[in-house]
Amino acid sequence: MTFAMPQKVQFKHCDPAGIVFYPRYFEMINDCVEAFFDEALEYPFEEMHRKCGVPTAQIAVTFSAPSYHGDRLKITLDCTALGRTSVDLRIEAICEEERRFLATSTLVHIDENGRPTPWPDPLRARLAQHVSKIAA
Repeated sequence: MTFAMPQKVQFKHCDPAGIVFYPRYFEMINDCVEAFFDEALEYPFEEMHRKCGVPTAQIAVTFSAPSYHGDRLKITLDCTALGRTSVDLRIEAICEEERRFLATSTLVHIDENGRPTPWPDPLRARLAQHVSKIAA
């Protein structure tokens, strides 16, 4: 099940030429992940981070075309695999049917000591509804 988040490119995202400065895409990716946990999984970061977290263990991004101030991006997130302590994501930004970036990422569920820990059963069940394949 794909999660979608609209993102208008704002002045704060752009360099002096009005093009998105690539580190701002990483902020947009994280905003999408945070919105996914809040809206789709009903587990907002402000609640989660009191006792655990989901840091990014791996991320790779291909930038396909520039985005400009005022563009309206549709950022989509798909869970591609669910492991015992991790989840793989595919995140894409599209503007007027043109891909602007494609990212793959792995998040790891950690405990309060920063150690990988299994997903809590209720959260794992919600994640499972959004994933295309589940690891044993």
